[in-house]
Amino acid sequence: MKEESNANRLEPGHCGIVKLRKVGIIGLGHVGAHVLCDLVNQGIADEIVLIDIDREKAECEAMDINASMAYMPSRIKVYAGTYGDIGDADVLVNASGKISLSAASNDRTNEMRYTVAAAREIAPQVKASGFNGIFLNISNPCDVITSYMARELGLPKGHVFGTGTGLDTARLLFRLSHDSGVDARSITAYMFGEHGNAQFAPLSLVSFRGKPLAEMAKTNSKLNYSQDDISKAVIQDAWTVVSAKHCTEYGIAATAARMIKIVLGDERSIMPASAMLEGEYGESGVFAGVPCLLGAGGVEEVCELPLTKAEWEMFHQCCESIRNNIALAEEM
Repeated sequence: MKEESNANRLEPGHCGIVKLRKVGIIGLGHVGAHVLCDLVNQGIADEIVLIDIDREKAECEAMDINASMAYMPSRIKVYAGTYGDIGDADVLVNASGKISLSAASNDRTNEMRYTVAAAREIAPQVKASGFNGIFLNISNPCDVITSYMARELGLPKGHVFGTGTGLDTARLLFRLSHDSGVDARSITAYMFGEHGNAQFAPLSLVSFRGKPLAEMAKTNSKLNYSQDDISKAVIQDAWTVVSAKHCTEYGIAATAARMIKIVLGDERSIMPASAMLEGEYGESGVFAGVPCLLGAGGVEEVCELPLTKAEWEMFHQCCESIRNNIALAEEM
């Protein structure tokens, strides 16, 4: 955790100076509220400030979660605040959004009508607060909004990143676990590209604690996937959930909470995230979902893994789709 991002403060009950972990959440809809819940349930932060355009909503979310504190693993200070309260936050989460705009067409880019305008309101207020921690974007289209926030906030390299294909990867891992009978935490696999319809699963990278997917498929016909079919299935999983419950919340909240925990604990763990590419995979100047080494500095390294020629070409197509969406956002 960056020492300059939050002043040392005394926590009651301790005889020494303790560095408290402070997180801000912007947007308390389904996703923001569940990120809050996961942070509290897991005891990931010490202080959480909630910001929403509906102040009463933020205040009631704080009241509701505080009513659970007696049964939580640790005491956490949670309150509704303003942008003036997030200057010393270690991590700031942007969860503003309106998923209903994408639900009808199964296309996250439709959310730009709301999230681009919201980002233009949020960015200058975050900058004026003096915030210099790690900025995690969830708002869709994730790669587009992450790119915009990185440009506007002017924070150091790696300090702005998005949840990207982190959630999509979790969906892929669930499918692989279901079909193989192997625990998801023993499987290595990633979704690459856009957190949207322009993403794919590089099957050449899938392994079960080092045993390649192709080897596992020799004794398990369920694992004889085609790259196109498994990629489409993972993409469709999101829209299946949205069509029935009109949102997704648990998976994305768990993804964001895990990333926040990695940053606050400086775990230096590898997760897929929307990160700026600077030559990796032959791409530059674009945010896209790729495996990253995360730590106290945010994205500390983009992990460049060996893709097949076909996978390499698919990734370039994904990046072109993201660039087109960024250009569309600029016109709004």
